[in-house]
Amino acid sequence: MPEIRVDCDGPECPKEIKVNCIGETCPVPLVEVRKALRQASEGDVIEVLGSHPASKKEIPMAVKALGLGLLSVEGTDTDWKIRIQR
Repeated sequence: MPEIRVDCDGPECPKEIKVNCIGETCPVPLVEVRKALRQASEGDVIEVLGSHPASKKEIPMAVKALGLGLLSVEGTDTDWKIRIQR
């Protein structure tokens, strides 16, 4: 289950959803990202932590295909963080 953190008060404030997929392999990271995107509202940020090399490539491709904002991809192939804006 993703961790959801709200950084401000009010209905207009974006929230940050953290998805920890460290130790998970395909297709789990992508499935968890899709679940988080369904929970997210426009403007919310999803931060995904992972360790599976293929997912580091697949998640950004899926984000672009969905027309969402890819804010950053950081780290190595086996220890990475991806930030997405809905």
